[in-house]
Amino acid sequence: MKSAWIDLRGLATDLATAVIEESTHIGIETVVLDDPDLAGKVPPTLQKAAVITGETPTSLIDQLVDVVDILIAEHSIAEKFEGIRPGLRSGVMIKVLDEPTLELACKIANESPLTLVEFRQDPSKIPLEILLAAADRAKGSIITVVDGIEDAAVTIGVLERGSDAVLLTPKRVGEATELVQVTQGQAASLELEELEIVGLTHLGLGDRVCVDTCSHLRPNEGILVGSYSTGLVLVSSETHPLPYMPTRPFRVNAAALSSYTLTPGNRTQYLSELHCGSEILAVSTDGSVRTVVVGRIKMESRPMLRIEARTATGQLVDMVGQDDWHVRALGPGGSVNNFTELRPGDLILGHTMTDQRHVGYAIREFLHEQ
Repeated sequence: MKSAWIDLRGLATDLATAVIEESTHIGIETVVLDDPDLAGKVPPTLQKAAVITGETPTSLIDQLVDVVDILIAEHSIAEKFEGIRPGLRSGVMIKVLDEPTLELACKIANESPLTLVEFRQDPSKIPLEILLAAADRAKGSIITVVDGIEDAAVTIGVLERGSDAVLLTPKRVGEATELVQVTQGQAASLELEELEIVGLTHLGLGDRVCVDTCSHLRPNEGILVGSYSTGLVLVSSETHPLPYMPTRPFRVNAAALSSYTLTPGNRTQYLSELHCGSEILAVSTDGSVRTVVVGRIKMESRPMLRIEARTATGQLVDMVGQDDWHVRALGPGGSVNNFTELRPGDLILGHTMTDQRHVGYAIREFLHEQ
């Protein structure tokens, strides 16, 4: 999970105060400020950081040192502030403008507990890729300055690892919330539970959806699908050997087009709504989750099979998928269970949710599905 930082420097007082209020309730980790008076409005649940450059007045530095939790100094003067106050965390700031400053940033990131890096405006993320690769084994954290929500989303995904945190200067109230949704929009893991098969019904023809992603899916990975929003089955990626045809490691032969699947931000979508560019959650048998992008969906008429299962507490989980041997559900221990070989009493994996759904959002109101 990535951290969201907000930069209050240079904001009008009214906007800065409103952003602090917003940040208090949504999961912002740190606010960066240069006004000691404003620090008094920041609650203790938020970390306060100051960034010091060679142009920062000494009198202002003395005031900030007393009120912030983190002091980040420009790389050329960072040594002057080491140990300046007991308990004060320290970091180093550097602007990457060319190859020499990139090399310096790589060195700093391997030595400093916190590295705040600002890249020259550039259409390429290659400098960030180089920095992340060079600091892959470093113990410290890298905070990258971003210029918008879209830039933040890209930055936290570079080389899969991404920057540990992103720092955004908000232009309006609401952007802090959007930043948190980008950095923490999905759970790091989901609780999967064992489902016992209680019924299998051959339904005849229907439209099933193959979801083709832009990612190489793993053998223990698939997507969660179900007929009811309160219970989903983990259907396997096509990474396991097939007769007569090669594997499709980017694909999940998912379920009927009316089925739900999970997407970032604790939302559901119908498979029929997915399209090139949609984001969904790929889920592993250990419960780990990652966001993957849909390259296309492939809908065709096929014989369909209804799978009815129940949790240990008796909750019904129901799904309809293609009635074929090569479509598989994942089970305990990463077992692979071909649909046409399932029998009552077999165990597969799934996920249950308590909230009902309206246009994909969790809601707390009466809603009945059957």
